Amino acid sequence: MSGTKSNPEGPDDAAPAPGERPIFAAVLTPHRSLGPKGFLVLMLATGAVCFVSGLLFLSIGAWPVFGFFGLDVLLVWVAFRLNYAAANRCEEVTVSAHEIIVRKSGPGRQHQEYRFNPFWARLSVTRLEDEGVTQITLSARGDTIGIGDFLNPPDRTTFAIAFAAAIADAKAGRVPAVS
Repeated sequence: MSGTKSNPEGPDDAAPAPGERPIFAAVLTPHRSLGPKGFLVLMLATGAVCFVSGLLFLSIGAWPVFGFFGLDVLLVWVAFRLNYAAANRCEEVTVSAHEIIVRKSGPGRQHQEYRFNPFWARLSVTRLEDEGVTQITLSARGDTIGIGDFLNPPDRTTFAIAFAAAIADAKAGRVPAVS
């Protein structure tokens, strides 16, 4: 494990050592196609349709149905709120010459960090001919973790190619040049 280097003369402004400099860094987040404005429009449209339909049932004497239409709107709202909470997931993947770090953050305060030695780590990529990459796993010394499970197959394929190249660079000792 690497810690923070301290400089007794003041803050550490020097560049990290070549082995500590990241070869590859990525932040993976799930895609959500419905933004806040779209959610508002959807909820207003759903509420309007349910309200008008409820009024129709109310006018013919089926007044209990009106309450169930309100319950439908509430259930749609709750389902989308739970979906947005699940969208707060993210995975940070960093590869340096001496270490692979995978940090997973989930809804709430769920945080996990995994550290692997790139020389011992084994990257496994499962592909299906029609879909592309369906699963990416990293394993070493009995620990196996899935990476990017929430990505769509094209994004997962792109990430798997770049991640495999970074691990190969780490194993070969190639580090990025100082810019």
